[in-house]
Amino acid sequence: MKKNFINFLFVFLCANLTFGQFYPKPDEYKHFSIKKNNDTINYHIYSKKNLYEVHNFILFIHGSGSQPLFTINQDGKSTSIASQIPFNLDEIPEKYAFVVVSKKCIPFSITNEEFKAPKCFFENEGLNYRVWQNDAVINDIISRRIKNVKKILTIGHSEGSDVVAKLGTINKKITHIGFWSGGGNTQFYDFALFIRKQVSENKIDEKTAKVKMDSLFNEIKNIQANANSITNIWQGNTYRRWSQFSEPAIDNLLKIDKPLFVALGAKDESVPVESGLLIPIEFLNHRKTNLTFKLYPDYDHSFNKVPMNENENWESHWTDVFKEFLSWVEDNNTR
Repeated sequence: MKKNFINFLFVFLCANLTFGQFYPKPDEYKHFSIKKNNDTINYHIYSKKNLYEVHNFILFIHGSGSQPLFTINQDGKSTSIASQIPFNLDEIPEKYAFVVVSKKCIPFSITNEEFKAPKCFFENEGLNYRVWQNDAVINDIISRRIKNVKKILTIGHSEGSDVVAKLGTINKKITHIGFWSGGGNTQFYDFALFIRKQVSENKIDEKTAKVKMDSLFNEIKNIQANANSITNIWQGNTYRRWSQFSEPAIDNLLKIDKPLFVALGAKDESVPVESGLLIPIEFLNHRKTNLTFKLYPDYDHSFNKVPMNENENWESHWTDVFKEFLSWVEDNNTR
């Protein structure tokens, strides 16, 4: 699985949109911090209303990588923004606040500068740490920011899907869970699936596949033998990160009883759709009825419609999936 971070690029000229679909509004977030266990968790809230007027919030857990939530480049009258947050904030219903959490030692935004993640990011990069962060943020919002909370929607995308799956087993205040563009099995299994897919598509032969598979198994062995290493790198991530995110999501998803909305793109080239198909099968095997499973035949990892020929353009359908999710929430009230 290609677990590289995904940037969503927006470019503006004289404050007018010239490329992209919406302005991501990094300047409209309010910033909060939690001091806990000699650590600091930074989170950020966007709301169309004052927080005392809202009683619901959406927590978005973004994918992998060490980039700030917003990377801003200004060149004369032109501004480009690379963002880890693909939401059009204008589409967030006013009855919801929208929440994102910064990763350890990663700033909310940078402007006109190169960013290199510090050592403290890599030392804390892992599933359990991100779950701990987001659990603490939910509890802090409930106790200090938003009163009489009715709905807590959590959406995890890509690596964030692994986080939201485990978070759903820990924080019982969550009312609805979105698991987007994630696999059901361990992330290591995705690489094996991609190798076999190359064989089925006649891109490699069986002898080459065996060499690739043996190399994969050897790499996994090395990773788990050096599970805390932040200097050994494989596929762009540290051994520690791979070991920390080797927990199969299905093990956590099956423990969740709250409404669960799984969304996958059949054209995903980062997470093989075959891994995600494990989820509905196991829910059926366990006779669980809280799953809504959506497989979009034309969408990729970020819910873009993949062009079929050179005359077609990429089309973003992230907002369409989000609107469908919100409609599903209204049809699956838990409180």
